Amino acid sequence: MDPRELEDFILNRCVEVARSEGTSLDANGGREANVFRVAAMVIQSRFPVESQVLMNCAIRYFKVHPEHLRPAADVVRNGDVISLPRLRDSLTRKFRYPSAP
Repeated sequence: MDPRELEDFILNRCVEVARSEGTSLDANGGREANVFRVAAMVIQSRFPVESQVLMNCAIRYFKVHPEHLRPAADVVRNGDVISLPRLRDSLTRKFRYPSAP
């Protein structure tokens, strides 16, 4: 996957997990759990319910794999997230307009 496809994949995965409606989905590895945790932090004021679902998913993962937890700055620095404002804006768009690209 090229970087844009990878970004879109992880954004869609955040939305899928956040909107899982009663079924607890799990993070597929440390990278995804760290992105969920950071995403939960940046959308908390706009989408508190979705934020809590993402954070709970990350917490479940890190209870089993605490060694995979990384600071938010490392998640950005490693390229798992391009930037926090871009992550917030992209997720806001996807939550508000689910059928938009």
